Amino acid sequence: MNKNKRGCCCGGGASGARDIKSAVKDRYAQVARGASCCGSSDDPITKGLYSEAESAVIPLEALAASAGCANPVALADINPGEVVLDLGSGGGIDVLLSAKRVGPSGRVYGIDMTDEMLELARRNQVKAGVDNVEFIKGEIENIPLPDSSVDVVISNCVINLSVDKPQVLREAFRVLKPGGRFAVADIVLTRQIPEPLKNHFALWTGCISGALLIDDYKRYLAEAGFVDIDIEIFRTYSASDVEGFVPDDLRAELSEEQIAELAASFVSAFVRAAKPQG
Repeated sequence: MNKNKRGCCCGGGASGARDIKSAVKDRYAQVARGASCCGSSDDPITKGLYSEAESAVIPLEALAASAGCANPVALADINPGEVVLDLGSGGGIDVLLSAKRVGPSGRVYGIDMTDEMLELARRNQVKAGVDNVEFIKGEIENIPLPDSSVDVVISNCVINLSVDKPQVLREAFRVLKPGGRFAVADIVLTRQIPEPLKNHFALWTGCISGALLIDDYKRYLAEAGFVDIDIEIFRTYSASDVEGFVPDDLRAELSEEQIAELAASFVSAFVRAAKPQG
């Protein structure tokens, strides 16, 4: 079996939102535990996202647990004294990097629904010696923070995992202060993926089959109330890059042309938007 971060040990078709959410939790619990089926330095999506300077100030365990697709901290232009929220904070890498940016007068919250990830993130916080951080258990569809309480919402390849993305974006809008910024990294679709791959557990938990089309992402952001919406492609992928994302049982049913079609269907992107002032 091809075992990398994206093509984890999940298989079978998704039968509903509850099944997908359970599969996502199981997959990221495996990442947190360092399970052998999750984690490869050769993963083309997660490779090379952080600078040497950033990597030097973050515990190795936080880097190892990162399953992101870009660097939202670099994207967000985070300033001293600001309050930042990371949706799906995982092992804490983007929370800890944001904490360096906001400084002692600022604060960073990380929200995650997976106990194993929260435990790992809190251990990494202690190792990093960072005090202005809080990791909270919760779901990104129902953020446990007050209205208008944060300056910046970041996220790294997580919103695509949600089964109710419009609700995630509405919640992000709710917790942002007027003038607040939405600055996330995510997988987005440039066109629909091949039909046999839709709603497959391994590809959903691997951030592919649950991703939004670019135009749908923009529309949901606008419907939530955001303005100044922009989606910038960060990284594209080849057929050889994505071969490992497809589980063995499904790969046997696909032609080379279908695998190439999948590779041409998705990209990593920076997604930017703002909450209007006043």
